[in-house]
Amino acid sequence: MSEKRIGIIMHGVTGRMGMNQHLIRSILEIRKQGGVALKDGTKLMPDPLLVGRNAAKVEELARRHGVTRWTADLDAALNGPDEIFFDAASTQLRPKLVKRAIAAGKHIYCEKPVSTTLAEAKDLYAAAKKARIKHGVVQDKLWLPGLLKLQKLREEGFFGRIFAVRGEFGYWVFEGDRVPAQRPSWNYRKKDGGGIILDMLCHWRYVLDNLFGEVQAVSCVGATHIPFRWDEDGKKYRATADDAAYATFQLKGDVIAHFNSSWDVRVRRDDLLTIQVDGTEGSAVAGLRRCFTQSYTETPKPVWNPDIPQPINFFENWKEVAGEDYDNAFKVQWELFLKHVAGEGSFRWNLLEGAKGVQLAELGLKSWRQRKWLDVPRLKP
Repeated sequence: MSEKRIGIIMHGVTGRMGMNQHLIRSILEIRKQGGVALKDGTKLMPDPLLVGRNAAKVEELARRHGVTRWTADLDAALNGPDEIFFDAASTQLRPKLVKRAIAAGKHIYCEKPVSTTLAEAKDLYAAAKKARIKHGVVQDKLWLPGLLKLQKLREEGFFGRIFAVRGEFGYWVFEGDRVPAQRPSWNYRKKDGGGIILDMLCHWRYVLDNLFGEVQAVSCVGATHIPFRWDEDGKKYRATADDAAYATFQLKGDVIAHFNSSWDVRVRRDDLLTIQVDGTEGSAVAGLRRCFTQSYTETPKPVWNPDIPQPINFFENWKEVAGEDYDNAFKVQWELFLKHVAGEGSFRWNLLEGAKGVQLAELGLKSWRQRKWLDVPRLKP
């Protein structure tokens, strides 16, 4: 069995997401398994080149994980022979970096949001299309076990006609004074590209579009519930970005979806993300990995009586969907993109799909400012 090398410039992998999900749990795991198998029996082996501004930090990361190639010189990396440029660094810097990589002839794979504005996102897609390079955007939640189970239930017709989707996402992010914060401080500064609307509405766009129906309209209210936080150096700062979002969406097919996203919520539910889907024949509640269903015939018949203790345990009469051996969601999408670059299979989660996410976030922010419903125009390829 032959092996084919494919070089990947990995920029932004010293950050939490880039390091853990993309380098360690995706690319290095693909290498450990012997690469990605192609139809002709060839094993496609990713060869990462780690890139970052802090040479010492990048060198230490490479040494710790047995990666032989690293550099602090992005220009040299882009001028080299590696085929793919991957970016997981700052959202604000991403458009310029991706445009440079496109100009250098690299295939593009990047985190979301692809930019902070729709105009920039559309410009990136146009540039990639003109250059005829292959491109993809991380849309990892589509491969979470819980959401894969929801998709299977829908394909099997379990729900009947779906009419409502409700999502609860988030957890309490500590302010940084009494307890160290578990998210970086830039997330809460608007000038640095922070804000939960820009972050999470990009996710909800691809989840809704792919699983339940194309998003056609949005109404969104944001908030900055925690006005002051403390940064990595223990310095107090004013939080200028939204840390919570309450958004309602109208989907194709008369489906209503509502998602609460918050860094200021204490969790009393099955998981950090739960999605409930209600249909005429049944409902399901999915978390990141588990999924529970209640069919029409299993649905209890409550009677309103506030004068007695509730006789029904509403957590009963739900059945767990049988599990499978699911792989890491980021890794699965990486494998699909690597195959696409190698000439096997299409890859629909591209820069246009990334632009759709930015579009919805931009409209969500506008809806908040204007206090009104806004239509979501279809973006043309």
